[in-house]
Amino acid sequence: MLKEYKPTTPTRRHTVLVKDKRLAKRPVPKNLIKKVKYNAGRSGGRVSTRHKGGRVKRQYRVIDFKRDKYDVEGIVEDLFYDPNRSANIALIKYEDGERRFILATKKMEKGQNVISGEKVPIREGNAMPLKNIPSGIFVHNVELKRGKGGVMGRSAGAAIQKQGETGEYVQLKMPSGEIRLVRGENYATIGQVGNELHGLKKLGKAGRKRKMGIRPTVRGVAQSWKHPHGGGQGKGGRVGPGGPAKTPWGKKQGVKTRKNKRTNKYIIKRRTSKRRRKVKRYKTIV
Repeated sequence: MLKEYKPTTPTRRHTVLVKDKRLAKRPVPKNLIKKVKYNAGRSGGRVSTRHKGGRVKRQYRVIDFKRDKYDVEGIVEDLFYDPNRSANIALIKYEDGERRFILATKKMEKGQNVISGEKVPIREGNAMPLKNIPSGIFVHNVELKRGKGGVMGRSAGAAIQKQGETGEYVQLKMPSGEIRLVRGENYATIGQVGNELHGLKKLGKAGRKRKMGIRPTVRGVAQSWKHPHGGGQGKGGRVGPGGPAKTPWGKKQGVKTRKNKRTNKYIIKRRTSKRRRKVKRYKTIV
């Protein structure tokens, strides 16, 4: 649920955070965490990555995206907060005593049973091949290559809908509106990813942003002539009618980065039209 605070200070007046009473407060099992090197900050006195650095130390939680413990039932021991992602995670204890982390779904509760396999019940948290999932069901953590692990639909609130089947392939409607084909043998997990209110959160103050490792960002138009958007009198600058948006190093922004034409045949409908939008050109009046 969303928690608003009494406006006792300017900060608390605008703060809106997500509180989930299901999350455990006990320490995470040590065998499921590992150290990850943090590269942002300064190197040799110079900024190595812009607008990043100085975050609170965190450890990586090892998540089971493959769900390759087949036909072994597990029980949800606890739900945990994960500082490395927007979604919450669930600690699963299997019948043989092994513990693993998986992404927590919207309706997942402590004590719930989950299982992964070819023919398992259509129940939230269970993982199975896409071809065995009925059309219209929402899934997440979808594989693009069999056995490689889920790569699509892993953020908070993500839900991918199965629409139908075309031979060996399954039609999936992505959260962006894109419709694409994925092989039916690939595994996916039933249900919507939890913590769906994550996008409505308001941090309220700069200090909370700094603890996340995000440093202040100054707009280009507010900078001097050293930035392509800066300089000029008042709100002048060189963006808008004067030319396209650019990076601080003068390169164009908004260029297409997709280069893998080999997989274009699997995309039935793009999230945006392929036709270029008509840009209205303005004449410079001297």
